[in-house]
Amino acid sequence: MAANNRRMSGKKGAQVGSGGQRRRGLEGKGPTPPAEMRKGHKKNRIATAKAKQVQRRPVARGRGGKGTSEMVVGRNPVVEALREGVPASTLYVQQFIDNDERVREALQLAAERGGINLMEAPRPELDRMTNGLNHQGLVLQVPPYEYAHPEDLAEAAYDEGEDPLIVALDGVTDPRNLGAVVRSVSAFGGHGVVVPERRAAGMTAGAWKTSAGTAARTPVARATNLTRALEAYKKAGIVVVGLAADGEAEIGELQALEGPVVIVVGSEGKGLSRLVGETCDFRVRIPMPGGAESLNAGVAAGIVLYEAARRRV
Repeated sequence: MAANNRRMSGKKGAQVGSGGQRRRGLEGKGPTPPAEMRKGHKKNRIATAKAKQVQRRPVARGRGGKGTSEMVVGRNPVVEALREGVPASTLYVQQFIDNDERVREALQLAAERGGINLMEAPRPELDRMTNGLNHQGLVLQVPPYEYAHPEDLAEAAYDEGEDPLIVALDGVTDPRNLGAVVRSVSAFGGHGVVVPERRAAGMTAGAWKTSAGTAARTPVARATNLTRALEAYKKAGIVVVGLAADGEAEIGELQALEGPVVIVVGSEGKGLSRLVGETCDFRVRIPMPGGAESLNAGVAAGIVLYEAARRRV
């Protein structure tokens, strides 16, 4: 009998008296992480190598230049950014993170989109990357936005056989307003938005989210000097129309909206700057019977773009 037991002990599988330890050892592990997150897996090695290549790659400069990279931190902000299609290059996930619903959704969205590197990092490294912000174990890297040149917007319109319809923002510093303007430009058949290089909102993750995905097809150009960019448009035969509370005419009276036009929108508080206002061919106002003193940039641009689109149909 003893000899028989020795022969049986060499076989594979659970043995009598294990007490189900193997079964219990498999419980509570949660869903299997993506291959890109599993150390030693081929896809994990490829993702790591790609991330290092991106970090070493020199930055290519477009005609309008590039912005700076940005980090979206926190579980809810990361999930919202991925839902809204905000461009992303890398999703950093903290090692040994509590795998809740938001973490699983972030991993799923990143995997479904493709082109996003999944990187596992220890908490101290994520703390360093985010300057100590409460990242909750998730950090999404947004690559620099590649801006167009102001001339590109007009050229693209003419290439399509259309008169340019462009919005320029003067002193608008809230990225959400920029995103709202981009959305309106896309909705009413405009050809892009121009922003100054300094002291102005840029295409951040917040602007992308507010644009509701339209930033992917509506270019934003950056001008080193907005006044000179507007003067260049005028030399090219494009009418420059500035919105001002004390404008000489109402927007509904302006026939220039039927042709090539740049609509300049100032900040809600200060309006158009002096030099920009002097550069405009026309300064017009939006009638407001309700008595409001001003509209924010996104709403004002939407009203004028609607009027322009209505006249062009």
